[in-house]
Amino acid sequence: MRARWFLLALLPGVLWGCAGESARKPDEMLDERTGITWAALPKPIELIQGTQSAVVSNKPPSFAYLGPVEWNRSGDISYSLWVHVVPGSDRQVGDIHGDGAVTLMLDDGPFVLIPAEPTRVGREPYKRIASWGQTANFQLDVKGLIRLAASHKLVVDIRGTDGSAVPFNAPDDTHALLSEYLRGRNITAD
Repeated sequence: MRARWFLLALLPGVLWGCAGESARKPDEMLDERTGITWAALPKPIELIQGTQSAVVSNKPPSFAYLGPVEWNRSGDISYSLWVHVVPGSDRQVGDIHGDGAVTLMLDDGPFVLIPAEPTRVGREPYKRIASWGQTANFQLDVKGLIRLAASHKLVVDIRGTDGSAVPFNAPDDTHALLSEYLRGRNITAD
């Protein structure tokens, strides 16, 4: 009887401990094969295209996802911006890998992204949402990361197949999330 009570008393602690571990994905990962450590958001920021038209037309909307990545190669720190586009039934986007194909519209104006070669690691910082989507990495420096985090408005314009901009809007203010990421990386706006 005493053993049963002990196990019952121990059970909530074990369950709480397991739940605590699985609820938060680590934001830093060491790739043992390359020795590169990367830091990313727990999940990428989701943006939606044509929210009003999707409701009216009952068509599945297109989504874009983005997330910053800090790369640490034995103390040599660099940054990139991961972008993934999942097409729906809205206006189609063109190839996101081209120069000038993706522009961030921020509070202080446009920020044209420049494609970058992806860093090869065993496990990518962000998981692709859909296998048929497009994924690209873009150059980002500390100033660009600070500018992105300082903005309360985030719209990603992607060049459409017709050459015009196709906007993807963040449904929430991303300022707090990206500012917390900066604090976690010990980056200040000074």
